Amino acid sequence: RDKAHARAVLDGPIGAELLTKFESKGFKALGWAENGFRHMTNSKRDVKAPEDLKGLKMRTMENPVHIAAYKGFGIVTTPMAFPEVFTALQQGTVDGQENPLSVILAAKFDQVQKHLSLTGHVYSPCIWVMNKAVFDKLSAADKQAFLEAAAEGTKANRARVDEDDAKGVADLRSKGMTVIDNVDKAKFVAALAPVNAEFEKQFGKANMDKIRNYK
Repeated sequence: RDKAHARAVLDGPIGAELLTKFESKGFKALGWAENGFRHMTNSKRDVKAPEDLKGLKMRTMENPVHIAAYKGFGIVTTPMAFPEVFTALQQGTVDGQENPLSVILAAKFDQVQKHLSLTGHVYSPCIWVMNKAVFDKLSAADKQAFLEAAAEGTKANRARVDEDDAKGVADLRSKGMTVIDNVDKAKFVAALAPVNAEFEKQFGKANMDKIRNYK
């Protein structure tokens, strides 16, 4: 629904349970931070509705969930590592990309992108991790210190995201970007209904509903 909803999910029992799943992979997950909500930029046209995305060649994360969703919008998905994105946009290898305002600002994408749509289509969590074997060897006090440090890091991180979200639109407009801030979110949700049905099969409808309905 919004940042408050996403943060409540991750800071509550659902997020706590997800953190434990990293242990079998050799990680101690210390807490949830974020990149924030992702928005779409491109060099071709204003995007106000899902149909405006059809045929746009967009850089996507190398993430099967993202790729499936964007194909559902009719986007020509181009998975690419982040360090390659600026050059790909500059050279026209791709028309657009999607990232939170914090990243769009930091990466100076305004130099190679004209149109920004505040779609808020994906919430990007971010995670503090450390080597589990190292964590397990620490004293109880040191373990606590790492967990507290992660909590402090999350506070600082979220404050920065909030600040960038508050100031970013005006900043990017001043740099010449056209910003569409009245996107019809319901249309975007409806366009992804078939993809979401597939995700429900893959991840479990009960799990997804638990997140959707979390208060």
